[in-house]
Amino acid sequence: MAHHRASDTKREHFRRYLEKAGVVDSLTSVLVALYEQPERPNNALEFVKQHLGAAGQTSADTEALQQEVIDLRQRCARLAEENKDLKTRLQRHEPVSEDGATAE
Repeated sequence: MAHHRASDTKREHFRRYLEKAGVVDSLTSVLVALYEQPERPNNALEFVKQHLGAAGQTSADTEALQQEVIDLRQRCARLAEENKDLKTRLQRHEPVSEDGATAE
């Protein structure tokens, strides 16, 4: 009987360790994602591996990527505005023929 209690205590410590480390939450979210798939993947283990890898990204990784997206969108907007300005300036100096091509 004492062996059974020691085994239960050991299991309980291990369970708390997994919860504290976020393993239980990660596994749960991956299994829920698998369950919610409209069509079951051919390789469930591969699905779990891929999604566990994605779940392993830290919030710092996510924040860095989000900031990079913001920076790139701002740069894209600036370049689009510059492109528009340059086209306008070019049209003032080069007349456009009737077919839309610039005259040479």
